[in-house]
Amino acid sequence: MRVKRLPLGFVFRSRVKEEKAVSVVKTPADSKQPRDPQAPKGRPTPKRSQAQSQRRSVANTSMTRKEAAKRQREERRAAMERQRQALASGDERYLPARDKGPVRKFARDFVDSRFNIAEWFLPMAVVILVLSMVQVAQLQNVALLLWLVVIVLIVLDSVVTAVRLKKALRERFADEPKRGAVAYALMRSLQMRRLRLPKPRVKRGERP
Repeated sequence: MRVKRLPLGFVFRSRVKEEKAVSVVKTPADSKQPRDPQAPKGRPTPKRSQAQSQRRSVANTSMTRKEAAKRQREERRAAMERQRQALASGDERYLPARDKGPVRKFARDFVDSRFNIAEWFLPMAVVILVLSMVQVAQLQNVALLLWLVVIVLIVLDSVVTAVRLKKALRERFADEPKRGAVAYALMRSLQMRRLRLPKPRVKRGERP
């Protein structure tokens, strides 16, 4: 009896088909899950329970951030209130950085103990402005002359204050940084005594 020999290509194709059929049987269709479009490529899609837990954690994190931001706002308001009270009472613990330190404290006392022409700059400026608006030539000339006199007096008084303050600072605080103290004192001298912050601690004529 003669056996019929099958072609080699036919045998190879049949084996490939059988292996594909076995792989389809081993992988059930219901085990496949739709891929989450937001999931990173190359990683399996998380299960529903995992996705829900991740969403809850994100929600909790956002609430925590809101609470942290609210707490920071409350702390800032409390710090500003402490600074406001410190400016009124002179408490060194809660003063702003520009007002802290013995050098700045001495500069404030030095200015507050003197009569400064510069502190009357704003009231005199208002008076001069009113006089200059009056449609009278003589009053306008007087306003212009007063303006020049006020400016010269303020400049001279500021120069004298700066020279004396520098000398006093060198004598009392030889080893401490004094940068910006003179400018700080001159800016304070431009403010009216009642409006100065921190509040004046010494009287006029009293030695700082």
